[in-house]
Amino acid sequence: MREFEKIDFEAWMALAVDYGLKLIGAIAIWIIGSWVISKLLKSIKTVMSKGNYDESLQGFLSNLASWGLKIVLIIVVLGTLGVETTSFAAILAAAGLAVGLALQGSLSNFAGGVLIMIFKPFKVGDVIEAQGEIGGVKEITIFTTKLTGLSNKEIIIPNGSLSNGNIVNYTVAGTRRVDLTFGVDYASDIKKTKEVLMNVLKAHPLVIEDPAPTVNVSELADSSVNFAVRPWCASGDYWTVYFEVTENVKEALDAAGIEIPYPHQVEIHKEA
Repeated sequence: MREFEKIDFEAWMALAVDYGLKLIGAIAIWIIGSWVISKLLKSIKTVMSKGNYDESLQGFLSNLASWGLKIVLIIVVLGTLGVETTSFAAILAAAGLAVGLALQGSLSNFAGGVLIMIFKPFKVGDVIEAQGEIGGVKEITIFTTKLTGLSNKEIIIPNGSLSNGNIVNYTVAGTRRVDLTFGVDYASDIKKTKEVLMNVLKAHPLVIEDPAPTVNVSELADSSVNFAVRPWCASGDYWTVYFEVTENVKEALDAAGIEIPYPHQVEIHKEA
């Protein structure tokens, strides 16, 4: 009986020592791993800060990296304690796959948002054209980008489709060319018309000198000689220049006696 108790005690002692060493090792791995993770996260934040990453992107990626590294650390600690982690990892992978399939669209938008924030094809305040919409960029989030349309309507575009489509940024260069076309009567003097149109452009305070504005004959249409009028302005002045130059051109052509063709109705009187 005493020998049995002695063997049982020795077995318990061996088991306690074995698990005690595993527990100490797991605690040590947790402490060291947590310290390494904190250092890695600080390094990641420093790199993103120096790279001028968007603040929302910095916070999201930091949290994502933190959770990912902690999950790996937990799996390592459980393995040290003798817990079978193969099945645990398989369950985690299956759950991740199921969630990924369920949120496929959202993940696509998330990936698109990350690409937009990293490569920065546009920023808040820029005027862009994308997905058939034109507007000023109001807000860039992880999943969507919000635009303010020309009529002050809010436009929300998913980042997935936005990042995979064509994007025209009207603001990034700082200046824009205003494309206008005006038609005059065939009887009008071309040189005089060009002079009148150019004077309108030079007189407008928002039309810049470099690049220089241009006026050229663009088409000999059915009922008019069309002139391509191309002034340049600051990006934010585009619509002001567009509307004011159009109005000023009409007034200047009228003052110069240059006719703008328009459909005429001719009444025919039949004699009785």
